[in-house]
Amino acid sequence: MEGFLLQATLYLFAMVIAVPLASRAGLGSVLGYLMAGILIGPVLGLSGSEMTDLQHFAEFGVVMMLFLIGLELEPRALWAMRDKLLGLGGLQVLVTVAAVTTLALLLGQPLRIALALGMIFALSSTAIVLQTLNEKRLMQTAGGRSAFAVLLTQDIAVIPMLALMPLLALPGARALSKAEASDNAVAHFIDSLPGWGVTLITLAAVAFVILAGHLLVRPLFRFVHAAKLREINTAMALMIVVGIASLMNLVGLSPALGTFLAGVVLADSEFKHELESDIEPFKGLLMGLFFITVGAGINFTVFTAAPVTTVLLVFALVGLKAAILYVLARAFRLKGGDKTLFTLGLAQAGEFGFVLVSFAVGQRILPAAIAEKTLLIIALSMLITPLLFIAHEQLARFRRDEDGPSADEIDEQQPIIIAGVGRFGQVVNRMITMSGFQTTVLDADLKTVQLMRTFGFKSYFGDPTRPDLLAAAGLAKARVLVVCLDDKASTTRLVAYARRLRPDLHIIARARDRIHVFELYRAGADDIVREMFDSSLRCARYVLENVGLSEFEAAELEKTFFKLDRAAVRDLAQVWKPGVPVEQNPEYIKRTRELNAELEAEMMERFSRRTSKIDADDRPADAGVTKEG
Repeated sequence: MEGFLLQATLYLFAMVIAVPLASRAGLGSVLGYLMAGILIGPVLGLSGSEMTDLQHFAEFGVVMMLFLIGLELEPRALWAMRDKLLGLGGLQVLVTVAAVTTLALLLGQPLRIALALGMIFALSSTAIVLQTLNEKRLMQTAGGRSAFAVLLTQDIAVIPMLALMPLLALPGARALSKAEASDNAVAHFIDSLPGWGVTLITLAAVAFVILAGHLLVRPLFRFVHAAKLREINTAMALMIVVGIASLMNLVGLSPALGTFLAGVVLADSEFKHELESDIEPFKGLLMGLFFITVGAGINFTVFTAAPVTTVLLVFALVGLKAAILYVLARAFRLKGGDKTLFTLGLAQAGEFGFVLVSFAVGQRILPAAIAEKTLLIIALSMLITPLLFIAHEQLARFRRDEDGPSADEIDEQQPIIIAGVGRFGQVVNRMITMSGFQTTVLDADLKTVQLMRTFGFKSYFGDPTRPDLLAAAGLAKARVLVVCLDDKASTTRLVAYARRLRPDLHIIARARDRIHVFELYRAGADDIVREMFDSSLRCARYVLENVGLSEFEAAELEKTFFKLDRAAVRDLAQVWKPGVPVEQNPEYIKRTRELNAELEAEMMERFSRRTSKIDADDRPADAGVTKEG
C-alpha cells in the first residue's frame, strides 16, 4: 500500500509540474505528459515493474475518451461520415499496410513479419491526436473531422488485424501460443466455437450494447437519479463504460469501439450532459497517466545501441505515412490548413500498436529483438507528434493557402466597409442595410459568404486584413470601417493598419474582452464594442426586474452602469501596460478596486435618489396632514 501511494504521488506530482510548463511554452499538454514520463522512467529510473499493469489501467482513458466523443455524435452524423470512414479511412489503412510491408520486405524481413509490421504501423495514436484536436479546438474543422474518421476506421480495423495475426504464425508456434493462452472459462469457450459461432456472439454483443442503450440505460438512470446522490450517478456512468469495455474485450472486439458505439446510442439521451460531466475528470486523469506511461516505457537502452538507425526508421515511418496521408488528402479535396493538419496529425504510430506487438510476440510472429525496436519506434513517433502539430500551426500562420479559392473581384465601393460577417457582423450589416445605407462586406469564410448571398445580402470572399483587398473595397474613400472579425489579433492588426493609412477614418471595432478593448484603443479605434457587454447588461436588467424593481428602475440602473463602466474602461486604459498580465500590474489592480468602489457608490446613490423621487411623486397631495371632520 505504501509503495502504491508513493508511486501515485510521484505521477501526480509529475503531472502538476510538467504539464503547466509545457502548456505555457505552447507545446501542449500531451508533450508535457510524455516528458514527465521520460523523466520518471528512463532519466531517473523511478518506474518499476508496475509500469505495464499501470499502462493497461490507463488505457481506460482512451476508452472513456471515445465514449465522450460518441456522446457528441448522433447516429445521423455518424451515417453522414460513412464516405470518409469507408473511403478515406479504409484507403489509409490498406495503402499504409501495403507500403510498410513492401519497405520491410526490401529491408530483408520475411513476408509474415513484414505484414505484421505493416498492420502495426498503419495505426495512428487515437489518444494523442484526439486529445490535441480537442485541446486546440480543431475537431470541428474539415481536417479534424477527417482525422477522426480515419482514427475510428483504424479502431475498427484492429479487429480483423487481431483475427489475421494468428494466420501469420508458423503452425508449431500457433499451437504453442494456444497452449499458453489464458485459462479464462468464457474466453476459452468462445475460442472453441466455430467461426460462425464467434461471429454470432460478436454480433449479439454489439446488438446488446445498442438495445441496452435504448431500453435499459434510461430507466436505470431515472431510478438512480431519484436517489439524488451525485456519487451514485458517477458510479452509474463508470459502470456503463467499464461494463461495455469488459463485454467487448470478452468477445474480442475493441473496448474503445464498443464504448464509442454506446456513446452514439446515448447521444440524444436527456442524461447526456450528466454523463459527460461525470466521466470527464476520470478521462482526463487516465489519459494523462497513459501518456506518462508511454514516456516512461521508452527503452533507451535499445536506442543507444543503434541511435542513428532508430532515428532514421522513425523519420522514415513518419515520412512514409505523411506522404500517403497527403496524397489521400488531395484525393478527398482537403484544402490548405485542413490538408496539413490531416497529413501531420496522423503521421505517427499509435497505442494500439503496443497491443498488436504484444499479440504478435505471443503468437511467435515477431522475434523479441524486432519487437523491442518496434515498440521504441512507436513510442518515439508518438513523442514527436506534438511537434508535428506545432509545425502545422507554423505552416498555417506563415504560409498562404495555395490551393484555396482566390478572393472575389470587388466591383463596387461603398462608404461603409464591414470586415467580418459572422454572428456579430451579420446583425450589424442587416440593421445598416435595412436602414437604407449601402455596405461593402468582406469575409474570409467562403461558406458564410455563400450563405449571405443566398439570403440576398451581397458580400465578397477574401481575407479582410489583406491590404490589396481593402484597397479594392475602397478603404481610401470610405467614411466608416466596421471590424467584426472573430480573431483578436487580426482585429487589432486591421485597426492599426487602417488608422495608419487613414487618420481621418472612423473605425468601429468589435472587442473580445476588456484587455482587447485596451489593445484596440492603442491601435486607434474610435468606437469599441465589447461583444457580450450589451447582452450581459440586458440579462442583468431582467434579473433586477424579477427581484422587486420596476422596469423603469431597472432600465435606469442599466443606463447608469453602462455610462459609468465605459468611463472606467477609458480610465483603466491609461494604466494598462501591453504585454503585462493585469494581475501583475499593481497600478491597474489598485485603480480597478478604486473604480469598482466608486461605481458601486454612484449606483447606490443614484438608485436612492430615483427611489426617493418616485416615492415623492406617488405620495398623495394631503399626505401628512390631519384632516379634521
